Amino acid sequence: MKILVIGTGAREHAIIHSLHRETASGSAAHELHAAPGNPGIAGLATLHKVDPLDGTAVAALAEQVGAELVVVGPEAPLVAGVADSVRAAGIPVFGPSGEAARLEGSKSFAKEVMAAAGVPTAMAHVCTDVTELAAALDAFGAPHVVKDDGLAAGKGVVVTDDRAAALAHGEACLAGGGTVVVEEYLDGPEVSLFCISDGAKVVPLVPAQDFKRVGNEDEGLNTGGMGAYSPLDWAPQGLVDEVMARVAQPTVDEMARRGTPFSGVLYVGLALTSRGTRVVEFNARFGDPETQSVLARLLTPLSEVMLAAALGRLAELEPLRWRREASVTVVVASEGYPERARSGDPVTGIEDAEALPGVHVLHAGTGLSETGELVSAGGRVLSVVALGTDLADARRRAYEGVAKIDLKGSHHRTDIALKAERGEVTVP
Repeated sequence: MKILVIGTGAREHAIIHSLHRETASGSAAHELHAAPGNPGIAGLATLHKVDPLDGTAVAALAEQVGAELVVVGPEAPLVAGVADSVRAAGIPVFGPSGEAARLEGSKSFAKEVMAAAGVPTAMAHVCTDVTELAAALDAFGAPHVVKDDGLAAGKGVVVTDDRAAALAHGEACLAGGGTVVVEEYLDGPEVSLFCISDGAKVVPLVPAQDFKRVGNEDEGLNTGGMGAYSPLDWAPQGLVDEVMARVAQPTVDEMARRGTPFSGVLYVGLALTSRGTRVVEFNARFGDPETQSVLARLLTPLSEVMLAAALGRLAELEPLRWRREASVTVVVASEGYPERARSGDPVTGIEDAEALPGVHVLHAGTGLSETGELVSAGGRVLSVVALGTDLADARRRAYEGVAKIDLKGSHHRTDIALKAERGEVTVP
């Protein structure tokens, strides 16, 4: 199949890595294209210099390469309606319409849909000025949860006991002309579950857990994600079935009722609280870095899953098959991330890391210098992914891979999946 993947990050590299891996398992080789891609993706797909936010240009490129499936990876192109342009050209596309992607593009809209669908979530106040913001902070009390209503690349959320810091974050969001959502704090561990939808049928992938804070023990600023792992042996039995019945299917049904069917990935961010399972957030695409760990365990060809969703044929899909191995992803970030990420430093050691059993490396923020040297070009530079017989084995392999990477001033968390390995994750 000719497949075009839109995006530049480790999520898109993970998708293309999975599509390329299908050939090794005996499937016919795909002709893979990416726009604009990154240096790592370039080893597996033909790159094209197209603005991923320009739906007309993306659709034209899809027609030019004869794409039989287009995969729109990041949230910004989805919210901008790039998938709509591709669909209008008559090409199957994996990703929701711009209207349906509002589930991620507007947290207040997502709350409205959840309320209509009866989805359990945190109580929230939508604030449009500082007076409302201050009142909401006082109403809920600490810890304060303040969210930018729009897209913020995973960094628009502040969770703090410091009311002044919470107020300052909310004021900054309002100053940009935005809206702020203040929520009650949800206790308990968080879980990410990707649900594939064709607008009617919903199929879950396996749960994962990611690590948003930059430092060990969940200290420091929020980031786009510093690592992830799967499976979650500590998760309650029946969790996936519960989320499907109470969250994913009702949400997809509500979107269809509104005339904006949701087709693609509904990312359900959950908190397993003392009062039961609650939705923290919806995203309209695969999450990064959870995708890296989840897709590493998927045995069913990813191309079949995405095409079935794009064509409205998920009901015809065989049950998904999964590796028994555990998967751990560790993000290698550049110096200064997430506040002032340094770029332009040489990146070496990737081949040495990938020579280790069960390890592969996905590019996120990389580029090429004028001399063709691989350099850092963003905050989260690489994702080191490892499969192992269990979490301990996968963690060991992942960190052995990280140790092979050389990037001046880089940093990473050393406790990804550590509590799960030790059996220290508990559900209240």
